Amino acid sequence: MALGGGSFMERRQAGINFALLLVAYILYLLLGAGIFSAIELPYEHELRGEVQAVRRDFLSNNTCVSDARLEELLALALEASNYGVSILGNNSSRNWDFISSLFFTSTVLTTTGYGHTVPLSDGGKLFCIFYSLLGIPITLFFLSTVVERLMVLVTRRPVSYFHRRWAISRPKLAAMHATFLSIIMALLFLIIPACIFLALEEDWNFLESLYFCFISLTTIGLGDYVPGETSNKEANPHPHLYRLAITVYLLLGLVCVLVVMETFFELPQMRQLRQKFLQENIRELDSESTNIIDHDHLSVSEQAETMRQNNTTVPYAPVAVSAVNGNLR
Repeated sequence: MALGGGSFMERRQAGINFALLLVAYILYLLLGAGIFSAIELPYEHELRGEVQAVRRDFLSNNTCVSDARLEELLALALEASNYGVSILGNNSSRNWDFISSLFFTSTVLTTTGYGHTVPLSDGGKLFCIFYSLLGIPITLFFLSTVVERLMVLVTRRPVSYFHRRWAISRPKLAAMHATFLSIIMALLFLIIPACIFLALEEDWNFLESLYFCFISLTTIGLGDYVPGETSNKEANPHPHLYRLAITVYLLLGLVCVLVVMETFFELPQMRQLRQKFLQENIRELDSESTNIIDHDHLSVSEQAETMRQNNTTVPYAPVAVSAVNGNLR
């Protein structure tokens, strides 16, 4: 009864912890919404006022253009821009050549989805649905497989090796390794690429370059900053090679981000923290697994006993183990 009461209290506490976690997450969403609104709303009002002022000045200086015709032109321009087509006279870039399409498929399958380029035709939209329906699960399976193989090389083996060599407690060593790994990954896939984009994208500052790298590698993909969109051929003499390099960078960076996240999720401290929100603890699950194994051994023992009674030879090795278990019982 004591064990049952303890288990009930643990489940009840886990339920309370989960409810508190849910409330905390909702409060975090509301806090973020409030802060973004407070920061961005004044800029939105300022930009809206500037646009209205420019529009009024244009109409006053060009009396031959009516407000309705200008409204029609602006609506068409905005619609084309939403589909990734610019009406600027010096912009001749193509969104659907092979390299650009490859960049698009990589953002779709990794669910980054910048939104700067979208299918224009009904056939393209329909194909995108079925292509993603099959491709996204395949991509998730592929990424999970790659991450699992890399976890052995960059996390589990190094932690085990230094744990044996330095005799440091595994939780402490795992935390040190996760911190070191996150710093290295941040340097290789955030700081250095941001410096490269700063040099290649003439309209970006360092914050905007770093912002693009972070938004992309976390698959947020807002689409407000997309490299390779400049119309200056001198700044970007090889646009196709540049976009291909960006595609490779995004895929490799996403894999590395997942490796870092998985490394933190496997920390003993994180496991203990997650355990506070679960209905069943690990010991109960291990007990259930043990009962299943014992049941399987018992079934094999019963089959072996039946075969011996029928004077049948038992060729399978686990029967000897079952017999020993039966003697121990």
